[in-house]
Amino acid sequence: MAFEKRAETKLVEVPSPNKIPERDIGYAPILEVAHLGIDFGGLTAVDDFNIAIGRTEIAGLIGPNGAGKTTVFNLLTKVYEPTRGTIMLDGKSTHGMNTVQVNRAGIARTFQNIRLFDKLTVEDNVRIGLSNHMNYNTFEGVFRLPAYWKEEKKAHERALELLSIFDMQDLANVPAGSLPYGAQRRLEIVRALATEPKLLLLDEPAAGMNPSETADLMENIRKIRDEFQIAVMLIEHDMSLVMNLCEGIAVLNFGKIIAKGTPSEIQNNPEVIEAYLGKQKEG
Repeated sequence: MAFEKRAETKLVEVPSPNKIPERDIGYAPILEVAHLGIDFGGLTAVDDFNIAIGRTEIAGLIGPNGAGKTTVFNLLTKVYEPTRGTIMLDGKSTHGMNTVQVNRAGIARTFQNIRLFDKLTVEDNVRIGLSNHMNYNTFEGVFRLPAYWKEEKKAHERALELLSIFDMQDLANVPAGSLPYGAQRRLEIVRALATEPKLLLLDEPAAGMNPSETADLMENIRKIRDEFQIAVMLIEHDMSLVMNLCEGIAVLNFGKIIAKGTPSEIQNNPEVIEAYLGKQKEG
């Protein structure tokens, strides 16, 4: 299935060595990262990583295998503690936060290797993501008081509403582990959305999907951005998806950003062509 070509978003400079979509210029970036780096023993995995993400931007992070892309996601979500640098989420530093606190502050993610609760139902997986927003105490939960049932009803309705994004509401009672691979990928995105993020990080969301599923995924990512008014940053090797979906793209190689820009700028960058997109043959 061919991807629909869309007009390229204009990127404009912000008060840092970064650019964000022009429509977001009246607002502070949802994410600002400066000089981020991490060392593992004597190995520098990520070094001097700088990026800004607009509040409704769909951004891409690409690069060869082993470039450090997933490590960047792990730093942003505090799976790893940075060796140096700063991460500002919605104007606030995430220094000292753990993974749970970062999630509550507004970053949700999916993983390269799917991490669902296979034996739980599709709905229950989504409801786990909703748990941060359940407003009843232990006493009310143990004794099943009215406040408990009220919140449970709201969670059920919200879970089905979120599942409807991918037309999965009819699968609510199906064990998550029995879903096809592509559906499990989509469920993981829904569960991340249930935490009400300001920034959604997707680690290879199209992995294992056929062209039709990938095209649907691309439209649904746009739908998520538009309906929830959030930013999305994705790691992806499917260059057709990246170039047709992302507005700003950063290219990582050996733990360092070698280029940032619009899809056309990235596609025509000689260093990117040689390092990742494939060195053009002469003659």
